Amino acid sequence: MTGYGRGTAALGRHTLTVQVSSVNRKTLDLAINLPDEWESLEGAIGEQVRKVAQRGRISVVLELTGEKGTSEIVWDETEVGAALDRLSDLADTRGLSFTPTPELLWSIANSQRKSAQLPDAETAAPAVKAALADALRGFVAMRAMEGEALLIDFISRLATLRVHVDAVAARAPLVPAAYREQLLQRLRQAGLELDLNDERVLKEIALFADRCDVTEELTRLKSHFEQFTALLKVDGEIGRKSEFILQEIGREVNTIGSKANDLTISRAVIELKNELERVREQIANVE
Repeated sequence: MTGYGRGTAALGRHTLTVQVSSVNRKTLDLAINLPDEWESLEGAIGEQVRKVAQRGRISVVLELTGEKGTSEIVWDETEVGAALDRLSDLADTRGLSFTPTPELLWSIANSQRKSAQLPDAETAAPAVKAALADALRGFVAMRAMEGEALLIDFISRLATLRVHVDAVAARAPLVPAAYREQLLQRLRQAGLELDLNDERVLKEIALFADRCDVTEELTRLKSHFEQFTALLKVDGEIGRKSEFILQEIGREVNTIGSKANDLTISRAVIELKNELERVREQIANVE
């Protein structure tokens, strides 16, 4: 599920900003972008995020800015000068003139930022935790709004699935009788005038009726629909449980399709598969 949240906290003369964002993914893929000096905080940050999210490609970005909200840049001037001297010496050995451009100066200076400007991890930990908690509240709220929209969509699609299953249930009892008429017609066209009560005709019709009977599949489908509906009303993680139920629904639909020797049922099965695939695509994003 997609979501975004932003939180801030004071950290000395600085402002710490934490941004949390996510895009859809079946599993949890967590990427944390923080200063190297705070690497020891990564585990606690991950644990805090996992308490509210189990799926998605989630990105957590920490940024430290100055008092007025602009990045406070502090360079190691000694290291910058040494780097320029080394480049000048290299140019001399090759007989080249060396005139640093503003772009080169910026690049070297930016690579030599002082790490001492950052508070240590232990000092930063409370502010990081507070800012992250603030960001996660907004993040969870946005994902909850998406979840409500998905719930409405699932209920609508479940109703559509029920309509197609009801169509199959209404048509299924008529299939053996239609087959009987087709069988007798083919026999007459072949010049075989067999009585309807002929044992061979009755046996063939009985075998066909048994092969195309989908009563059990329809019963299980209705049970699966009830389970899916009940699951949508439950608080907490439903994604993986729903995927299992949808897998079982797909199994029953495929069985009906393989048994169906009827155009009307075959068309309903195609519609069921199409709608079921749409639900699967959506449920893959739900926790």
